Amino acid sequence: MLQEYNPNRIPQEKCGVGVSLCFQCQDAVALYHEFLSRGLTPQEPFVGNSMWDSLIIDPDGYHLHFESSTKVPEETKLSDLPR
Repeated sequence: MLQEYNPNRIPQEKCGVGVSLCFQCQDAVALYHEFLSRGLTPQEPFVGNSMWDSLIIDPDGYHLHFESSTKVPEETKLSDLPR
């Protein structure tokens, strides 16, 4: 999915602000941990539309969503799961 700017709300900041790219992958939670291990700052994964969603924002402001299927209940955050 490529989400475009609203023509009436084109940002004046970096070129990627307001753009989201979504990628389906095998394990979005594993990618989250990989991002952390490399010193990046992803947002905590959550479940939406029956998929884990791991979000990281690149230096240009693009929102990169990595998503993988799950049977975990909607709106669950990774921190909600037992360790």
